[in-house]
Amino acid sequence: MTTFHRNILKLDAEAETARIVENLRHNIFDRLKKRGGVLGVSGGVDSAVVLALAVRALGTERLTALLLPEMESSASSVRLARKVCHQFGVEPLVEDMTGPLLGFGAYRRRDEAVKAIFPEYNSAYKLKITLPAGLLDKATLNVFRATIVSPEGEEKTKRLRPQQLQQIVAATNFKQRSRAAMLYYHAELRDYAVIGTPQRNEHGQGFFVKYGDGAMDVKPIGHLFKSQVYQLAEYLDIPEEIRTNPPTSDTYSAGSTQEEFFFRLPFEIMDMIWYGLEHDVPAAEVAQVMELTEEQVQRVYNDIRQKERTTAYLRTSPLGLED
Repeated sequence: MTTFHRNILKLDAEAETARIVENLRHNIFDRLKKRGGVLGVSGGVDSAVVLALAVRALGTERLTALLLPEMESSASSVRLARKVCHQFGVEPLVEDMTGPLLGFGAYRRRDEAVKAIFPEYNSAYKLKITLPAGLLDKATLNVFRATIVSPEGEEKTKRLRPQQLQQIVAATNFKQRSRAAMLYYHAELRDYAVIGTPQRNEHGQGFFVKYGDGAMDVKPIGHLFKSQVYQLAEYLDIPEEIRTNPPTSDTYSAGSTQEEFFFRLPFEIMDMIWYGLEHDVPAAEVAQVMELTEEQVQRVYNDIRQKERTTAYLRTSPLGLED
């Protein structure tokens, strides 16, 4: 039985950095036989940490960093991406993804579904998709809601019906899949590997797009909880502005944090409870350490299990007769 305590996710950041750097170098040069690596830098803490690790593993001369904005990207995300690239001595390449997304009809297809809920919606409005907040406070279903923000700042929120949600998600996923295509173009152009930036929370609970931001050749931080990524960010001297910015997906024009959009509670709480779930720690024991109620912990256990179950197909390799 695992002894559960407050510091159970504490890393030896120096040792973990060395371990990841060596593994990244080995996987790219020795196993994949590639000449270097390509990664997308978003301005968030995950890609910033991976950039810092990749510079240590490959050097700046064998690393290509891409900024992949589109017309709905936050200006602050682009600014922060440039800032962290500059700090680590990497000159980024910028590929504007608006054209490909217009070609796919991504915005048009998404907006058709939004207008079915909000007839007044047009390109002057902003949009975001969220799940109910307050997972620790009450048991609520993972039912997505759409919020539109008028040019005057007025907000309207409605529950999404399954057909509308599916169309919005399917159209929006062009963003991640287009970026993946661009990353692989630059990787194949140089005989490089694509370095992924997702961490354990995104992969384990299904907060990624299959063959989009889930497409990669190596995943250096895929084993780390988000709270552990922040520990490495501090050790690697990632700009404080990035470390203190609430994590976002930068997918919807109105902007929403990853907590609002998917995870429903802060990472420092969720990661501890998730660790307890994975190691069969009784909810009562986790509750005592976290100063929560057993009911609250069990509620998070159930939410994580549901997300793991409903997104299992995202982690499934293509199936054939031999499977």
